[in-house]
Amino acid sequence: MPLIVVTTSPRVAPGLLSHRAWQVLSEGPVRTAVPDHPHLPYLAEAGVAVEVVTPDPAALVRQAQTGTVVWLEADEALMRAIGHAAVALEEPPVIEVVPGSYDLPGARLLDLVAVMDRLRTSCPWDAEQTHESLAPYLIEEAYEVLETIEEGDHGALREELGDLLLQVAFHARVAQDRAGEPGGGAFDIDDVAAGIVDKLVRRHPHVFAAVRVDGAEEVSDNWETIKAAERAAKNGGDAGSVVDGVPMGQPALSLAAQLLRRAERAGVTAEPPAEGLGGRLFELVRQAHAEGLDPEAELRAAARAYRDRVRARESDAARGNAGA
Repeated sequence: MPLIVVTTSPRVAPGLLSHRAWQVLSEGPVRTAVPDHPHLPYLAEAGVAVEVVTPDPAALVRQAQTGTVVWLEADEALMRAIGHAAVALEEPPVIEVVPGSYDLPGARLLDLVAVMDRLRTSCPWDAEQTHESLAPYLIEEAYEVLETIEEGDHGALREELGDLLLQVAFHARVAQDRAGEPGGGAFDIDDVAAGIVDKLVRRHPHVFAAVRVDGAEEVSDNWETIKAAERAAKNGGDAGSVVDGVPMGQPALSLAAQLLRRAERAGVTAEPPAEGLGGRLFELVRQAHAEGLDPEAELRAAARAYRDRVRARESDAARGNAGA
């Protein structure tokens, strides 16, 4: 006879269980060590009795030798103890794990939302933050992500992306607290996700609709056409300028490169500024753009190389002084 362990995910709504899980739970007897398990009310409503007991792995496997035993929820330590107790028997019972519910991709984002809610209500520092006070951290985390990419440190990239994701969740939680305030500005993380999902679907008609494309260049052209239509819709029919929406607060090299890209895509030609150092720098950005290079990345690479040379000179000088 088997010992059946039913597992569930805390990120799935209580009461939502697989058919196989409901089947084995209904056949019983069912035991658990979790007195406040979120599924217990739903099992009781369905007429499934669950006995809350202290887990005894050896007793469980012995009972399963003579009859079916169903155990609701077992952590890794308990599963390991059950396995050890089973192999110690001359005739161990069959141990079956039945997933009652399991995480879908992205489920851990629910944990982030829950943690952010807890921090916002229980941590004095988190509770007093605003969009304005958090802004420097958003910039800092974005640059740390960029640095790991440039250095090819993909292990660190995972952590830095998490730090950046926290900023998104934090700002959304701050905005959620603005509900009912005059002037609006209230939204939550679901509104943020819904906005970007709608935008991605709208701007990819070749994926989500019947539009046909021939290569990445046509995808880019369609993207710009759709963006122009979106600007016109926001401005009462006026499409505005192709450079509207370019964030002017970004680093100057990236700013100049983005303005050039926008103008080129729209087929707009304009004389670049030629006065002074700014004009000469802009011309260098234009040359980089013509060569298909990212001027910001190129200058950052040169800066890193210069940093390494400075360190090497300092090391050489230190060794020279030590030998003097």
